[in-house]
Amino acid sequence: MLGIDFGRAERPSIRLDEGPVWLRPGEPRDASAWIDLRERSRKHLTKWEPDWRAEDVAVDAVKSRLRAQSRLGRNAPFLSFFVFRKADDALVGGLTVSAIRYHASLSAQLGYWIGAEHVRRGYARASVAAVVRHAFTCMGLNRLEAACQPANVASRRVLSGAGFRQEGYARDYLFINGAWRDHCLYAITASDASRWQRAWQDRGPTVANDEATV
Repeated sequence: MLGIDFGRAERPSIRLDEGPVWLRPGEPRDASAWIDLRERSRKHLTKWEPDWRAEDVAVDAVKSRLRAQSRLGRNAPFLSFFVFRKADDALVGGLTVSAIRYHASLSAQLGYWIGAEHVRRGYARASVAAVVRHAFTCMGLNRLEAACQPANVASRRVLSGAGFRQEGYARDYLFINGAWRDHCLYAITASDASRWQRAWQDRGPTVANDEATV
């Protein structure tokens, strides 16, 4: 029987370390730095993300979402990680585990982004590696799914390099930049991850041209 406490309401403090970065759940005090980095990266990110609404980048709205995550704890349907560079603790991006489903499914959706000035340094791949390990060893999940546009070669490399497999192709999956966009569908399971983690440890993290968004 799985050792998962479905009724637990609080999530313990989390810090994940991998290669050049460390991650923790976002906090209201991070809101301004998050918004500033997103704004500086707008041109880089909006090619791949759904259109930004004004409330998505308003300080009060961001703080409210982060407070809700903290308040709901384990019962929150999402977990938003902020990615920091170990060298100076600078915020370099974000990663979200959303649509978290327990009971028979034990699955979630994965998405990430890296700020424009921090690309091509291995931060995305290291962040995904850290969260994959956390999802399967600490959250008790069995499956993580992700989607990215076919032209987003950088994100496809990140996912493949992290052990994800392409399982399908979804037409008109998300409305982005004024049009419905097809997406490649990826997933990794707990059994996939255990094999991949051994390979990752053997070869070590690599810096690659792999920094975009899912």
